[in-house]
Amino acid sequence: MDDRFGGGSAGLLQRLRAPRIDVADLREVADAVLPSLATTRLRLDVVQRSGAGSLVVLEEDERRLRVHLSELADDMTRAGVAPTPDGIAAALSSWVAHRPVTDVAAAAAGTAVLDWSDRNRTAVGWRVVVRRGDLALPWTPSREAGDDAVHRTRSAATGRSHDVRLDLRVEGPVALWSHRDVAVLATAALVAPEQMLAAAASAGLLFDDMHVVVTPHRPVACAGPAIAARLAGETPEASVTLPWRGVVDLPWL
Repeated sequence: MDDRFGGGSAGLLQRLRAPRIDVADLREVADAVLPSLATTRLRLDVVQRSGAGSLVVLEEDERRLRVHLSELADDMTRAGVAPTPDGIAAALSSWVAHRPVTDVAAAAAGTAVLDWSDRNRTAVGWRVVVRRGDLALPWTPSREAGDDAVHRTRSAATGRSHDVRLDLRVEGPVALWSHRDVAVLATAALVAPEQMLAAAASAGLLFDDMHVVVTPHRPVACAGPAIAARLAGETPEASVTLPWRGVVDLPWL
């Protein structure tokens, strides 16, 4: 299922059999739901255009998003959204929550994490994300953001990563860092790998040469080089294994 609309559990057959989301039903739900989702910075409207159908308009700081209501209904249908008022309302709320992150929000609340830097998932880099409930959404600087502003936002996000509260679990020769609510935030600890070494030592696990196994959106595993390589080889998911000293020098995405 399309993550923008919540859920994520609809299988292919279920999506193929899903009844269509009617544009009129979506319009009725949007008129009822969107005003409750608006904030002082976020404007949400349904604009009726003569002879051209309606548009959903999202405006927040420098971001502008205009989507045809018919296109949104088609996307919800393909995603397997239930064609009921509650189903459409939940999907619409999730869609709004997945809106692009603004420069203002990134500067005020961004956190630095590691994410995939290529489609083949062979490399990782630093990215600023902003948390919205159980989501952590990536920030892409707007065309209006200058180099100085981008640098300040990234620096502030790196500082906030030091304050992200994570759970540390030791399993034999492996230390695992995880975030109980937003999985991608587990990699925030890697802005200060020397602190991870100290925390592992306090938990009774000493590393001569710590390597980290990074799978964005999953817990971070730390171990000696041989065990880290074995962990990476045994997991079916793509991962990147790095010496701890090389993590902070990874590029920004």
